[in-house]
This record gives sequence, C-alpha cells and structure tokens, in this order.
Amino acid sequence: MQKRAVFKLLLSVCVLVLAIFAFLHAGSYLVIEHPEKSDAIVALGGDHDDLRYWRGLQLLRNGYGSHMLLDVPEQRLYGKTLAQYATDFVAQSAGAQQSQIVICSVTNDSTVQETTDIQRCLAGINPAPRSILIVTGDFHTRRALSILRARLPQYHWSVTAVRDPYMFGEAWWKHREWAKICVWEWEKFLWWKLFESWHAPGS
Repeated sequence: MQKRAVFKLLLSVCVLVLAIFAFLHAGSYLVIEHPEKSDAIVALGGDHDDLRYWRGLQLLRNGYGSHMLLDVPEQRLYGKTLAQYATDFVAQSAGAQQSQIVICSVTNDSTVQETTDIQRCLAGINPAPRSILIVTGDFHTRRALSILRARLPQYHWSVTAVRDPYMFGEAWWKHREWAKICVWEWEKFLWWKLFESWHAPGS
C-alpha cells in the first residue's frame, strides 16, 4: 500500500513537471527560425504584411533567393485592389530588386487554402524553383512550414520568423496579447494536425 502511494506521488510530480514545462515552452515551440538559401522566397500574407515584406526584401538582397513572391489578399480599397497598392509600394521601395518581386493575389483566407494560390504563382517563375524560403510571423512559422511541406511536397521548404513584440513573444504569459495569440495559434495548429492534415490536397 505504501509503495502504491509513493508511486502515485512520483507520478503526480512527473505530470506536474511536464505540465510546467509545456506551459513555459508553449510559445517557443511555435517558432522555427531556420532560413536556407533557396530558389525563391515567399512572404505570406497576414498581420503586419509590411514587416514580412521588409524581411523578405532583406533576404532577397542577401542572396537567399532569386525571386520573392509577395502574397496580397484579393481585396479592394478606395477603388484599387491591394495588389495595385502593393505594386506601387514595391516600385517605390525595392530598388534594384523590383523586377525580382512577384505580386501574388491570394483569394483564400487560411494558410491551408493559400497553398493553391502559392502554387499558381510559383508556376509563373522562370526557371521553376525547387526550394522555397517562407517568410511569416514568428508564431506562425511551425504551422506554415508543416502545411506547405504537406500540401506542396514537390518543393524543399525552409522558414524564417518575423518578430513583432507588440503581437507575440515566446514568454507568452507576460502579456495579454501574447497569450491570446499563443492560444489562438495552438488552436489552429492542433486543428491542422488532427483534422486538416489527413485530407489529400484539393479534397
């Protein structure tokens, strides 16, 4: 009886330690920072697109790709599409790299669905790329890499994290906004792993 009580106590301690470890590392697990020199760079659409654009442009200038795909939602604002605004912005800011940047209109609002638009836009790049470097928000890196590897396995994928201290930090429990993003991203990551990842592309 005493041995069983000791075993239960040790088991409880182990579970508590694992729970604390998971709590402390829930934010850092979402982040992958491993950029590789690739044939092309894809700056995913999402929150704070400008930060992703500048990071992608920096990588383009540093030789991490020969082209950059800039995902832009297919929306209109004050009589112009966001793609038109993005084209004007690139013309003003990209300098010598302007011709290497492709504006990709994204018709879908989730990363899983966005892969269809990415594939379409990548098909227009010549020569056809084989390796792609993803640029996205830090909390989104693990899920984005997992999705793109699964849905577009014909390419070799790597990823770099764009950090925005206002939105997210790995010590997620320190700020309300960080905690909201962490929970929100874990919900999406688990949904992808448990449900969406089992479906064949296009199904």
